[in-house]
Amino acid sequence: MRKIIAAINMTLDGFCDHTAGIANDETHQHYTALLRNAGTILFGRITYQLMEDYWPAVVKKPTGNKATDEFAVIINNISKVVFSRTLKNVDWENTALKREISKEEILSLRQEADKDILVGSPGLIVALMQLDLIDEYQLSVHPIILGSGLPLFKNIRDKVDLTLLKTKTFDCGVVTLYYERANG
Repeated sequence: MRKIIAAINMTLDGFCDHTAGIANDETHQHYTALLRNAGTILFGRITYQLMEDYWPAVVKKPTGNKATDEFAVIINNISKVVFSRTLKNVDWENTALKREISKEEILSLRQEADKDILVGSPGLIVALMQLDLIDEYQLSVHPIILGSGLPLFKNIRDKVDLTLLKTKTFDCGVVTLYYERANG
């Protein structure tokens, strides 16, 4: 059985904003390696639309930056599931649309998976936390303070104890914190 990993970028003050983070070769290489070890990535509608609006175009017309272009290819090719009640269809290749989050369906997906499952949307991370489905958290904290925005752990109802597994520090100042549930 593979792990369900919540992997996301956030600011030092806990906000998720794709326009605020450091998107350089080092961070793209990090996420490319993460995707290589994953078989599926789960998205909510907003994050899916942000990614789908950008990365397929990079695959069709590469930037010339090796790290960016490699990331574009791997995220384009990975199996994706988007959870949305409002999307009518999805156009990004290798993407399935689901209307509802089902604990049983996600547990089944984890049993079938030959690689880890990534969760890359703030709202979906919280929803899966509340269903006790997240095995590991990989939080890439960027050296930026926004002061406002979308908080990562919005609407968490219960305390979640975590154990620090390791850290990874990037030259650009990003620090990735790897946690698992305590007693997990």
